[in-house]
Amino acid sequence: MNGITLQLPPELDSEVKRTLADWDQGRKMQRLWQRDASLWTNQDEAKWLGWLDIVNGTARVSPELEAFLRDIDQERFPHALLLGMGGSSLCPEVMAQTFGPVKGKPELLVLDSTDPVQVLSFRKRIDPARTLFIVSSKSGSTLEPNILFQYFWAETVKAIGQEKAGRHFVAITDPGSKMEQVAKEHRFRAIFPGRPSIGGRYSALSNFGMVPAGVMGVDLPRFLGSTLTMVEACAGSVPASKNPGGILGAVLGTLGNAGRNKVTLVTSPGIGDVGAWLEQLLAESTGKQGKGLIPVDREALASPESYGQDRVFAYLRLESAPDTAQDRAVDALAKAGQPVVRISVEEPYVLGQEFFRWEIATAVAGSVLGIDPFDQPDVEASKIETRKLTEAYEKTGSLPDEQPFLEDGPVALFADPANAMALQGSKTFSVVLRKHLGRLGAGDYLGLLAYVPMTLENEAVLQAARIRVRDAKKVATCLGFGPRFLHSTGQAYKGGPNQGVFLQVTCDDAVQLPVPGQKYTFGVVKAAQARGDFEVLAAGKRRALRVHLRGPLDAALRKLRESIDQAA
Repeated sequence: MNGITLQLPPELDSEVKRTLADWDQGRKMQRLWQRDASLWTNQDEAKWLGWLDIVNGTARVSPELEAFLRDIDQERFPHALLLGMGGSSLCPEVMAQTFGPVKGKPELLVLDSTDPVQVLSFRKRIDPARTLFIVSSKSGSTLEPNILFQYFWAETVKAIGQEKAGRHFVAITDPGSKMEQVAKEHRFRAIFPGRPSIGGRYSALSNFGMVPAGVMGVDLPRFLGSTLTMVEACAGSVPASKNPGGILGAVLGTLGNAGRNKVTLVTSPGIGDVGAWLEQLLAESTGKQGKGLIPVDREALASPESYGQDRVFAYLRLESAPDTAQDRAVDALAKAGQPVVRISVEEPYVLGQEFFRWEIATAVAGSVLGIDPFDQPDVEASKIETRKLTEAYEKTGSLPDEQPFLEDGPVALFADPANAMALQGSKTFSVVLRKHLGRLGAGDYLGLLAYVPMTLENEAVLQAARIRVRDAKKVATCLGFGPRFLHSTGQAYKGGPNQGVFLQVTCDDAVQLPVPGQKYTFGVVKAAQARGDFEVLAAGKRRALRVHLRGPLDAALRKLRESIDQAA
């Protein structure tokens, strides 16, 4: 079983031990497994704990899934393209990045964007006539997978005709959902049910994670059999002080309450993408009511003087392929007095143990923080604002007018009245940016929210910018690509502690891509999502600035990075 080691300063170690003693005395691990909602807010938490026993039900692959996978093997699809968002896409992405491609199996690709350039890039990678499409949506009503389905269904019908198209599509959705109805009407090859008592971010070990993993060739009995070891170790009969999930949850919750709420994720390269899954689990579960954990993923490690007193470091070390530079950096942080949690992941096939451990830990941390870890009120708020804008576009053919408060060459700046007032008096973009980044103080974090294509090149430019701010301001930094982060860290940014200074980046779209059956395009949807996102940030009195980049994106992003370098 994957091990866990804590290196905590003495005062924090004592606080964690007190939390664990309280959990042991109150038999709280047992109460968690008994679905006792009074551990949290005593609302509807008991309805959302179906993930506790999902592995007991899936450790043996169902006959339906086994037959389906044999059928898919005979088809010899070169690609399987999953269309989803958030909890429906992040675990499959982790599996694809960690295990794929597997020889003789479809290469699993994951599309979770409405950016037209990104959608087209996936279209160019595949042949619809030889691709299996996995439409993954728990509710069946989520905008992004629905319009992605509309687009790729139309492309498949063009390639092979209406009669044959359904054999290229599979749905994973809750029983009775709109997507289940669509799948039946379009005669999908298969429909795999979600469990209504499992929320999206806790669904990794259910059909939402395991069906795509099976399609791409992961040995599911081996993967789930290993996971069962952690499930048993985290059982309600195991007291919190000896429970791998209970220990981690007590650390996260206790340190979060003590002001160390920036959970900085360090992952070995061979399992590097697990950080994206952990981001959603932690942020969307805990970031509400002004409380919460802010996960920090893919922020390159630095020397101890680059960090403030608001961090806790979680190092998931792949024992079969460790990174010695990471080892040295984490050792230095622990010696400098930073709290460090080390988790030993023996090899990739035991990654399912971490899915379950962190789900338990998040539920425990939610109790310690005093919140409901199973709802996401501010994600819904962004969806409502986006829906208003897209519905307005369907009626009028345009989005409502908006006016920048400053234009400087290829850059246009937007903000709500309160943020514009705080940045007033500035005549140039560089001065506004300096003022905005000057709002960062001890305990704050930078949220860089980029509604641009998620490419390696764009990510490299934005990563360099965030690191410059981290080193100059000694604050945590987060980078998210829109709209994907809306279903992940967006909840904590809007509903968590008001410690974020946000720089939203939008751009002119290089192409326009219609959504079949709609007036709006993918670019219009992305623009509506960015606007809705900003409106909810502003309503929560967050410090936020939107930078719209005009003209060629490569040059504009490089200019933005230079401006951030100077402002920081």
